[in-house]
Amino acid sequence: MSAEQLDAVIVGAGFGGMGAAIQLNRLGYRNLAILDREDDLGGTWHVNRYPGLTVDVPSTTYSYWFEPNPYWSRLYAPGSELKTYAEHVARKYDLRRHMRFNTIVEGARWDEDAQVWLVSLTGGETLRSQFLILATGYLCQPKKPDIPGIDSFAGDVLHAQEWDPHYPLRGKKAAIIGTGSTGVQLIPKLADEVAELVVYQRTPIWVMPKFDLRFGPSAHRLFAKFPVTQRLLRLSSDLFMDVMVTLAMWKFRQFRPVNSAAARIGALHRFLAIRDKELRRKLTPGYDFGCKRPTLSNTYYGTFTKPHVHLETEGICRIEPDGIVAEDGTKRVVDTLVLATGFDVWESNLPAIEVIGREGRNLGKWWRENRFQAYEGLTVPMFPNMLTQASPYAWVGMSWFDTVEYQMRHMGRLFGELQRTGSHTFEVTEAANARFLDRMLTLLDDSVFRLGDCTNSRSYWFHSSGEAPLFRPTSVRQAVREQDKFPLEDYAIS
Repeated sequence: MSAEQLDAVIVGAGFGGMGAAIQLNRLGYRNLAILDREDDLGGTWHVNRYPGLTVDVPSTTYSYWFEPNPYWSRLYAPGSELKTYAEHVARKYDLRRHMRFNTIVEGARWDEDAQVWLVSLTGGETLRSQFLILATGYLCQPKKPDIPGIDSFAGDVLHAQEWDPHYPLRGKKAAIIGTGSTGVQLIPKLADEVAELVVYQRTPIWVMPKFDLRFGPSAHRLFAKFPVTQRLLRLSSDLFMDVMVTLAMWKFRQFRPVNSAAARIGALHRFLAIRDKELRRKLTPGYDFGCKRPTLSNTYYGTFTKPHVHLETEGICRIEPDGIVAEDGTKRVVDTLVLATGFDVWESNLPAIEVIGREGRNLGKWWRENRFQAYEGLTVPMFPNMLTQASPYAWVGMSWFDTVEYQMRHMGRLFGELQRTGSHTFEVTEAANARFLDRMLTLLDDSVFRLGDCTNSRSYWFHSSGEAPLFRPTSVRQAVREQDKFPLEDYAIS
């Protein structure tokens, strides 16, 4: 066991973990350990390197408000630029000194006697820390499809989250399983390279037109010299994203026509790209807009009109060494299998490690037996001095940075009170947590999740119980404002 006691252990070196570390440093906590199982920082933007990887939120919004980047090449920047931005943030705020890579956290346990967290690492080391911050993100556990015969496939298998950039695609007969956000970005790029591409679609996705802009050197100089110009652009993208999500998803009862208008835009986008009625029907979602994460692309639909690209919607019966057999008996012979099957959000990710709080409460077990819940999407009763960023009712808006920054604001007020009173621990009360959960459930009663037709969406936003507890169903601005006024009495501080 490490003899040194840390101020905080942060699990995850993505943008969430870095944001938490920046806020802790601002508050005077310098003795931190940021742990990550990968070999470098950046989280999903380090792991994902597949062709076509981009943000599907404007880059002006998909970044820290306090650290604008004037050098985005486009409004929707490619993934490599997010990795570069992460490196810039770590360098400017001197975060690498806290980071330990290739470090696997096995679990964490609250020591009631010592009033510290004991964080166990693979290899036997245990860290002692006053605070524990889980910053593993929602999308950190890739989901491998459970398809009969998949292990018997004799060709090459490429995982979107474990992409080999040196793999030669030219001339291959490839199949891709998965048409979520990753698939939408990857499929057009694959079609440009391979001789034949079969796309296995289980559930169509809402694909909206992408109004992208290129930022050249003159724009970079303008943004760098006059930051207010980029601030204005960000305000417009922030406002548009926040209003659309709030009205189309959370205020579905009152603003159903806004949701319908978004669906019509998606339908028109599909119609303009595909004139074949049957093909268009297969690519048309059978659920309301907003039930499942929509995405943006100007090339996805057009890809299916190419003669060497085939859409299969009958479902997969089994995989054989030389190809894939669909439910209708059709077999496609392929030599390369691409998996874009997304992430396991619920079974192995909330939480991503075993966490034991006071009186032996197991966080994952408690969530599954008592509903997923977290006060302000950040703290949980019986887990003193612990913050969990990717938690129930935390995700606000469409940009992960919106969530991270409102949580940083909450940290500033909570830890400031801890310091003001000379205290050592905080723990949200059961009453405050229950009150917040009741409020979130009431707000969801007006949402597309409750009132829309989401039956066929197969969305990872829904737990197997039928609940959708990932999102905080408020506007971003409301979430930010509430961090300045939540009652400090909602915490037992001692």
